[in-house]
Amino acid sequence: MLCKNDLLGAWHLDSWTISYSDSERISHPFGEQPTGMIVYTDDDWMSASINRSDRDLLPTGSAFRRTDPGLLADAYRSYFHYAGHYAIQDDVVTHTVTQSLNPNFVGSKQLRNARLSGQTLELSGTEEVDGVTRTHRLSWRRMP
Repeated sequence: MLCKNDLLGAWHLDSWTISYSDSERISHPFGEQPTGMIVYTDDDWMSASINRSDRDLLPTGSAFRRTDPGLLADAYRSYFHYAGHYAIQDDVVTHTVTQSLNPNFVGSKQLRNARLSGQTLELSGTEEVDGVTRTHRLSWRRMP
């Protein structure tokens, strides 16, 4: 059974895959080598950020707010973040989102099935999109 002390600290993302109930397809939403970190604190806060490892840099030499909207949209699509409170019950971690790059996540509860094996934490969750169940699997490695 997973306990709070098992999660505490920082974890580095090794992989994120999505499988689909209507096919044998597997996708990698942030590429096959995403980077990211999830942090769990002793006072029940968490923060997760994930990005493509091949993100393009934004132009330098001008104000960020004047950057071409298309370039900003590409940067948005290559990065994912949310933070909030967390709670553990049995082997399910619930993230109650208070901040997010995606405004639709704020106020949501993200349920993650958790499995710990040595220094590897697997978090998985499902969602229904257009009648298809999508299963997300994220593998995290404890940071020293």
